[in-house]
Amino acid sequence: MKIHLVDGTYELFRNYYGAPPKKAPDGREAGAALGLLRSLVALLGQPEVTHVAYAFDHVIESFRNDLYPGYKTGEGIDPDLWNQFQIAEDLVAAAGVAVWPMVEFEADDAMAAGATRWKDEKSVEQILLCSPDKDLAQMVSGTRVVGWDRRRDIVLDEEGVFRKFGVTPQSIPDYLALVGDSADGYPGIPGWGAKSASGVLSKFVHLEFIPEDVRTWGIKGMAPGRAASLAANLEQHREDALLFRRLATLRTDVPLAENLGDLEWRGALPELTELCTDLGDSSIPERVTAWQ
Repeated sequence: MKIHLVDGTYELFRNYYGAPPKKAPDGREAGAALGLLRSLVALLGQPEVTHVAYAFDHVIESFRNDLYPGYKTGEGIDPDLWNQFQIAEDLVAAAGVAVWPMVEFEADDAMAAGATRWKDEKSVEQILLCSPDKDLAQMVSGTRVVGWDRRRDIVLDEEGVFRKFGVTPQSIPDYLALVGDSADGYPGIPGWGAKSASGVLSKFVHLEFIPEDVRTWGIKGMAPGRAASLAANLEQHREDALLFRRLATLRTDVPLAENLGDLEWRGALPELTELCTDLGDSSIPERVTAWQ
């Protein structure tokens, strides 16, 4: 079997900014949630899709906001989008799919926890992390746990992670700590970019293994002066780098109530038809291939 773990928050944002808006009969904006549901129904219609879970940021803030004040928050999210989070969760649950609404943790953490829990199950052929989020690249393992950008239909296995970032999955949190992640709100270390981070980490793997003596670096194509500048900046901002790495490191200890059997899709629930009618689109249930 294959397990599809989907970043519902990303799917909702993608549909909000990519699908046409649509007002429900009661005046609520529902276009993004309905677009997410259409995408889910299409996914469930594929014969190899049998075990599915959707992870949502039920609230945007998480434990990471306590660690770093600049970490992303829900500030600035369009109310028409924010008001569709609960609608989307309700639609996915009514479609018969497991929903992981995160409060203390983030959706990526839930996906990481699920991948960690089930990747060694003999019955599991592959786990697909359905999101283009850079953080999830750290969970990729060979061809058994892969990232899948559904919009562009790009599958990222372990070799693909190295081709894209220049480092192995285990170095992704260190890489993000150095280069920063504007989507999550932390800036990285001054002077460090993608090329320098990948060049150094491909050799030393983790921040704490990078020697202070740049004469031992031996990074091909890196001038001694450049190496000295990078080392000085890292030393000056080492505490920040370690904090940013902690922010970038996904938690695999998220308590998930479901067992593997609970992820098996057995069909949509009858209330899906009522929910879709209330939202002004009764055509979506007609595309559902199985019902409970």
